[in-house]
Amino acid sequence: MRALIQRVSSSSVTVAGRTTGEIGGGLVILLGITHADTEADAAYLADKCANLRIFSDENDKMNRSLLDIGGEALVISQFTLYGDARKGRRPGFDAAARPEHAMPLYEQFIRELENRNIKTAAGEFGAAMLVEIKNDGPVTLMLESG
Repeated sequence: MRALIQRVSSSSVTVAGRTTGEIGGGLVILLGITHADTEADAAYLADKCANLRIFSDENDKMNRSLLDIGGEALVISQFTLYGDARKGRRPGFDAAARPEHAMPLYEQFIRELENRNIKTAAGEFGAAMLVEIKNDGPVTLMLESG
């Protein structure tokens, strides 16, 4: 499982002209799921996102977590994180999990964040989405579960 996380001042996601989720300060989490991912991967990565110290403290050092600041999370399903563009000009997505495997893990990842008392919003799994991201820093990191 992969999570491309971005520290944001605010973010929103729109599907077919309607806003399905929006947050203030916190993290946008673009979540990619592969065939071998399990519930343990979702729990591990959610915990990592919640506790990663990438928010500034009073000395302007990255020393606070999403939990520490009471931040929010916007989770977007992103199968293209498993795109392979090493050959040719069009990426292949064979490493991305099929929806029947990925969707329950995506939903579990969201529940794992909510269980940590993080206000969580989401896009719509499998939909074409417009995501507005106000990246703060910018701070962008790739996390993996395995």
